[in-house]
Amino acid sequence: MVPAQAAPATLVLLGDSLSAAYGIDPARGWAALLQGRLAQNGLNYNVVNASISGDTTAGGLSRLPALLETHKPKVVIIALGANDGLRGLPLAAMRKNITDMVGEAKAAGAKVLLVGMRLPPNYGPRYTAGFTGVYSDVAQTEGIALVPFLLEGLATDLNMSQRDTLHPTAAAQPRMLENVWPALLPLL
Repeated sequence: MVPAQAAPATLVLLGDSLSAAYGIDPARGWAALLQGRLAQNGLNYNVVNASISGDTTAGGLSRLPALLETHKPKVVIIALGANDGLRGLPLAAMRKNITDMVGEAKAAGAKVLLVGMRLPPNYGPRYTAGFTGVYSDVAQTEGIALVPFLLEGLATDLNMSQRDTLHPTAAAQPRMLENVWPALLPLL
Protein backbone atom coordinates (compact mmCIF):
# COMPACT_ATOMS: atom_id res chain seq x y z
CA MET A 1 0.00 0.00 0.00
CA VAL A 2 1.30 3.45 -0.93
CA PRO A 3 1.14 5.94 1.95
CA ALA A 4 -1.27 8.79 1.39
CA GLN A 5 0.36 12.15 0.84
CA ALA A 6 -0.83 14.93 3.09
CA ALA A 7 -2.90 17.65 1.50
CA PRO A 8 -0.79 20.74 0.80
CA ALA A 9 -0.85 23.63 3.21
CA THR A 10 -1.96 26.94 1.76
CA LEU A 11 -0.04 30.17 1.45
CA VAL A 12 -2.10 33.25 0.54
CA LEU A 13 -0.39 36.18 -1.16
CA LEU A 14 -2.39 39.37 -0.75
CA GLY A 15 -0.83 42.03 -2.96
CA ASP A 16 -1.23 44.56 -5.72
CA SER A 17 -0.01 44.74 -9.33
CA LEU A 18 3.58 44.02 -8.28
CA SER A 19 2.50 40.58 -7.10
CA ALA A 20 -0.26 40.11 -9.68
CA ALA A 21 2.33 40.05 -12.49
CA TYR A 22 0.89 43.16 -14.14
CA GLY A 23 1.90 43.43 -17.79
CA ILE A 24 3.62 40.05 -17.96
CA ASP A 25 2.61 36.40 -18.27
CA PRO A 26 1.36 35.41 -14.77
CA ALA A 27 3.30 32.14 -15.08
CA ARG A 28 6.49 34.25 -15.00
CA GLY A 29 5.48 36.36 -11.98
CA TRP A 30 7.21 35.97 -8.64
CA ALA A 31 4.17 34.25 -7.10
CA ALA A 32 4.28 31.52 -9.74
CA LEU A 33 8.04 31.24 -9.26
CA LEU A 34 7.40 30.87 -5.53
CA GLN A 35 5.17 27.87 -6.19
CA GLY A 36 8.02 26.27 -8.12
CA ARG A 37 10.57 27.10 -5.40
CA LEU A 38 8.39 25.52 -2.74
CA ALA A 39 8.10 22.31 -4.77
CA GLN A 40 11.86 22.25 -5.45
CA ASN A 41 12.47 22.46 -1.73
CA GLY A 42 10.01 19.68 -0.91
CA LEU A 43 7.64 22.09 0.83
CA ASN A 44 4.06 20.95 0.31
CA TYR A 45 2.27 24.29 -0.15
CA ASN A 46 -0.27 25.62 -2.58
CA VAL A 47 0.17 29.33 -3.36
CA VAL A 48 -3.08 31.27 -3.73
CA ASN A 49 -2.19 34.53 -5.40
CA ALA A 50 -5.00 36.85 -4.31
CA SER A 51 -3.22 39.94 -5.65
CA ILE A 52 -5.20 42.54 -7.60
CA SER A 53 -3.71 45.37 -9.63
CA GLY A 54 -4.51 48.73 -8.08
CA ASP A 55 -5.40 47.27 -4.68
CA THR A 56 -4.82 49.27 -1.51
CA THR A 57 -4.51 48.22 2.12
CA ALA A 58 -8.22 49.04 2.58
CA GLY A 59 -9.11 46.74 -0.31
CA GLY A 60 -6.91 43.98 1.07
CA LEU A 61 -8.45 44.34 4.51
CA SER A 62 -11.95 44.04 3.05
CA ARG A 63 -11.03 40.89 1.09
CA LEU A 64 -8.95 39.11 3.74
CA PRO A 65 -11.73 37.57 5.89
CA ALA A 66 -13.17 35.64 2.94
CA LEU A 67 -9.70 34.49 1.88
CA LEU A 68 -8.96 33.24 5.40
CA GLU A 69 -12.30 31.44 5.60
CA THR A 70 -12.03 29.87 2.15
CA HIS A 71 -8.36 28.87 2.12
CA LYS A 72 -7.45 28.48 5.81
CA PRO A 73 -3.82 29.42 5.07
CA LYS A 74 -0.84 28.47 7.20
CA VAL A 75 1.02 31.54 5.89
CA VAL A 76 -0.22 34.93 4.67
CA ILE A 77 2.05 37.30 2.76
CA ILE A 78 0.82 40.89 2.87
CA ALA A 79 2.38 42.89 0.03
CA LEU A 80 0.18 45.96 -0.05
CA GLY A 81 0.61 49.69 0.44
CA ALA A 82 2.26 50.87 -2.77
CA ASN A 83 -1.02 52.23 -4.12
CA ASP A 84 -1.83 53.88 -0.77
CA GLY A 85 1.48 55.72 -1.07
CA LEU A 86 1.18 56.59 -4.74
CA ARG A 87 -2.24 58.11 -3.99
CA GLY A 88 -0.89 60.01 -0.99
CA LEU A 89 -3.39 58.36 1.34
CA PRO A 90 -3.03 59.00 5.09
CA LEU A 91 -0.29 56.89 6.64
CA ALA A 92 -2.28 56.37 9.85
CA ALA A 93 -5.03 54.64 7.86
CA MET A 94 -2.47 52.52 6.01
CA ARG A 95 -0.87 51.50 9.32
CA LYS A 96 -4.25 50.59 10.82
CA ASN A 97 -5.26 48.56 7.76
CA ILE A 98 -2.00 46.60 7.76
CA THR A 99 -2.16 46.06 11.52
CA ASP A 100 -5.76 44.84 11.22
CA MET A 101 -4.81 42.44 8.40
CA VAL A 102 -1.95 41.06 10.47
CA GLY A 103 -4.28 40.61 13.45
CA GLU A 104 -6.93 38.82 11.39
CA ALA A 105 -4.37 36.49 9.81
CA LYS A 106 -2.83 35.66 13.18
CA ALA A 107 -6.26 35.09 14.73
CA ALA A 108 -6.94 32.58 11.94
CA GLY A 109 -3.76 30.73 12.90
CA ALA A 110 -1.57 31.90 10.03
CA LYS A 111 2.01 33.08 10.19
CA VAL A 112 2.44 36.47 8.53
CA LEU A 113 5.12 37.96 6.31
CA LEU A 114 4.87 41.69 5.62
CA VAL A 115 6.46 42.87 2.37
CA GLY A 116 7.37 46.55 2.31
CA MET A 117 7.65 49.12 -0.43
CA ARG A 118 9.34 52.46 -0.90
CA LEU A 119 8.14 55.56 -2.68
CA PRO A 120 9.93 57.82 -5.13
CA PRO A 121 11.47 60.90 -3.47
CA ASN A 122 9.03 63.31 -5.14
CA TYR A 123 6.52 62.60 -2.34
CA GLY A 124 8.76 64.54 0.04
CA PRO A 125 11.05 63.27 2.78
CA ARG A 126 8.48 63.38 5.56
CA TYR A 127 5.87 61.31 3.73
CA THR A 128 8.35 58.84 2.19
CA ALA A 129 10.12 58.23 5.51
CA GLY A 130 6.78 57.82 7.27
CA PHE A 131 5.59 55.45 4.56
CA THR A 132 8.67 53.23 4.85
CA GLY A 133 8.43 53.37 8.63
CA VAL A 134 4.91 51.94 8.63
CA TYR A 135 6.22 48.54 7.52
CA SER A 136 9.05 48.30 10.05
CA ASP A 137 6.89 49.66 12.87
CA VAL A 138 4.05 47.20 12.24
CA ALA A 139 6.44 44.27 11.87
CA GLN A 140 8.18 45.11 15.12
CA THR A 141 4.99 45.83 17.06
CA GLU A 142 3.26 42.69 15.80
CA GLY A 143 6.34 40.46 16.00
CA ILE A 144 6.15 39.33 12.38
CA ALA A 145 8.66 38.78 9.60
CA LEU A 146 9.45 41.66 7.25
CA VAL A 147 10.88 42.08 3.77
CA PRO A 148 11.77 45.79 3.88
CA PHE A 149 11.55 46.39 0.11
CA LEU A 150 10.16 44.02 -2.50
CA LEU A 151 12.04 45.76 -5.31
CA GLU A 152 15.43 45.86 -3.58
CA GLY A 153 18.13 45.94 -6.26
CA LEU A 154 15.57 46.57 -9.02
CA ALA A 155 13.88 49.91 -8.43
CA THR A 156 16.52 52.05 -10.09
CA ASP A 157 17.36 49.65 -12.92
CA LEU A 158 15.29 50.80 -15.90
CA ASN A 159 16.11 47.55 -17.70
CA MET A 160 14.06 45.76 -15.06
CA SER A 161 11.03 48.04 -15.41
CA GLN A 162 8.26 48.04 -17.95
CA ARG A 163 7.73 51.19 -20.01
CA ASP A 164 5.68 52.77 -17.21
CA THR A 165 8.81 52.58 -14.97
CA LEU A 166 6.61 51.33 -12.10
CA HIS A 167 6.07 47.66 -12.87
CA PRO A 168 8.87 45.10 -13.04
CA THR A 169 9.57 43.06 -16.14
CA ALA A 170 9.48 39.27 -16.30
CA ALA A 171 13.28 39.34 -15.98
CA ALA A 172 12.92 41.07 -12.58
CA GLN A 173 10.63 38.45 -11.08
CA PRO A 174 13.33 35.98 -9.96
CA ARG A 175 15.06 38.78 -8.04
CA MET A 176 11.77 39.70 -6.37
CA LEU A 177 11.42 36.09 -5.23
CA GLU A 178 15.01 36.17 -3.94
CA ASN A 179 14.13 39.29 -1.94
CA VAL A 180 11.20 37.48 -0.29
CA TRP A 181 12.55 33.95 0.12
CA PRO A 182 14.96 34.41 3.09
CA ALA A 183 12.23 35.97 5.26
CA LEU A 184 9.57 33.48 4.12
CA LEU A 185 11.51 30.24 4.52
CA PRO A 186 11.55 30.23 8.36
CA LEU A 187 7.73 30.56 8.35
CA LEU A 188 7.30 27.39 6.33
